[in-house]
This record gives sequence, C-alpha cells and structure tokens, in this order.
Amino acid sequence: MELGLSGKVALVTGASRGIGAAICAALAREGMDICLVARDEDKMREIAANLHQSNVQTHVHTADLRAPNSGDKAVAAAVATFGRLDLIVNNAGATKRADFFTLTEDDWQDGFALKFHGYVRMTRAAWPHLRESRGSVVNIVGIGSRAGSAEFTIGGSVNVAILNFTKAMADIGVEHGVRVNAINPELIETDRFTRNVERTMREQSLTREDAVRHLLEAHRTTRVGRPDEVGALTAFLASDKADFIQGSIIDIDGGATRSL
Repeated sequence: MELGLSGKVALVTGASRGIGAAICAALAREGMDICLVARDEDKMREIAANLHQSNVQTHVHTADLRAPNSGDKAVAAAVATFGRLDLIVNNAGATKRADFFTLTEDDWQDGFALKFHGYVRMTRAAWPHLRESRGSVVNIVGIGSRAGSAEFTIGGSVNVAILNFTKAMADIGVEHGVRVNAINPELIETDRFTRNVERTMREQSLTREDAVRHLLEAHRTTRVGRPDEVGALTAFLASDKADFIQGSIIDIDGGATRSL
C-alpha cells in the first residue's frame, strides 16, 4: 500500500533498538526522513547507516529525555536539519518491574520522568510544527495499561497516564489539525521480551523453549509479535490512509487483551 509519506519527516524516540529501530525502518521504507533520538549514539548511527539504503536522510540526536529541555532541543535539531516535522513517535522509556514494596521513591520518579514526562515534553515541543504540517503523534504505550499487575505497578501507572494524555491531546488535535493515537504492544520479540523469557526460565526452571511456550499459554496467544509489525502499524497511523483515526488506542498483542 502506498502511504504517501515520501518526503515527510519523522522524529522517533527510543530509536536505538527494538520497536523504535523497527519503526524507523518502516518509516524509511515509506520514504520518510528520520531524526533518531535516544541515549545510545553508537547504536543510532548503526541504525541510521542501514536506513540510508532506503535513500532517505537521517539525523542522530543524542538525548536523555528525562531532562526538562530535552524535547525542545530534539525538535529544534530535527527542524533545523530537515526544515519541517510531520510525525512524532514517542517510544522511549522502560519502567522498573518489581515487587511494589521493594520499589523506591527514585524508581517511581524515574519511571514517570523518562516515559510519561518525556512523551509530554516531546509532544509539547513538536506541536507547533505538527499544526503547520497537519501531522500526527503516535504514542507507543503497552498492554500493561489495560489491567493492574502486582509486579508492574510503575509501568501500569505510567502507561495509563499516557493513554489519558493521548485522548486529551487528540481532543485538542481535532481543532488544531493534528492526529494523536496510541499503540499498545505486548509480547514483541525485543530485548525486553528476552529478559522476560530469562526471568521465567530462572523462576520456573524451564528451558527457553518451554519458557516461551509458558508465556504464550499465559497470554493465550499463538506466537510472539515482531517489531516490524509495530512499525507497519505506526506507518499506517502516520499516513493519510488513517485520516479519520483520532484518539484511538490500538492493541497489537495477538488477541491477549480481551477486555473492552
């Protein structure tokens, strides 16, 4: 499907690995120039070099999105390089998973600082440019927002806050001509999934194959998702093909989420 994204510009946070890197690749295949934002400059430069095979331009911006001025600087770098901005993909940030009573005040502050406040900062900084281009925001959130989990108190709380923020900005976006949507991935083949498998192996004395099978059975799904599937969905939401999709929260989880 031709998505009409060629020549447009995206800024992707958390672009150095996993889902973020796959989103960059999907957008590059559609012809978008990309500003990659993350903390690991070497990994971003490696990814950017691969993106050049799609004949697109890239810019690497190293940033810690917990810093109050990080969003302004990243957006300014993208606009200075490409002269416009059509899409923000908020993807950076992982939260600590642990028993609630072992989590510290710093753990909670860090969880909200990077993922929630990072998304807020990037959206605020990019908004004037997105209004001008009639662009869009795609927030990568997580299925942990759908139900409470004893070991995911920080992540679940952060993700719920981002979903509410998505809805609120979509409401503003109706008037301003900016589309805002969210994607909830789960069980995607990333480093985080690998750590989850390894934790399951340790806790239940399972082989890797059995640990993966256990996780799939627990979620009642048939396979693990691929990062490129999240990338393809992001590209679609960024395109005019999704022009009437506003404030939507789309689960990409193989059917694991059964609540309304």
